[in-house]
Amino acid sequence: QVQLVESGGGLVQAGGSLRLTCLASGSTISNYAMAWYRQAPGKQRVAVAVVNTDSSTNYGPSVKGRFTISRDNAENTVYLQMNSLKPNDTGVYYCNILRPGTRSWGQGTQVTVFS
Repeated sequence: QVQLVESGGGLVQAGGSLRLTCLASGSTISNYAMAWYRQAPGKQRVAVAVVNTDSSTNYGPSVKGRFTISRDNAENTVYLQMNSLKPNDTGVYYCNILRPGTRSWGQGTQVTVFS
């Protein structure tokens, strides 16, 4: 089963940028649509960006135009470029396949945006 390690989070002022990285091991991700998920404090984890196997992308309305998801199958890695960050973007960010069901999750990476 694929293991996922997220990194790149941090503390950033509103309007700033961060780039998150998700490194997968144990199995190739090339056959899966991959997603970044955000869990805001006290809320459920929700997908904010999806990259399909053909590298087409989809975004949640709150991040569209500000975030860019991409994948590098050769490196078994998924990225999330986050620009024009807002305090509402604060949360723990995870990557996983789209609709992971009972698959395990990584530890996530904390993103905190202050105004």
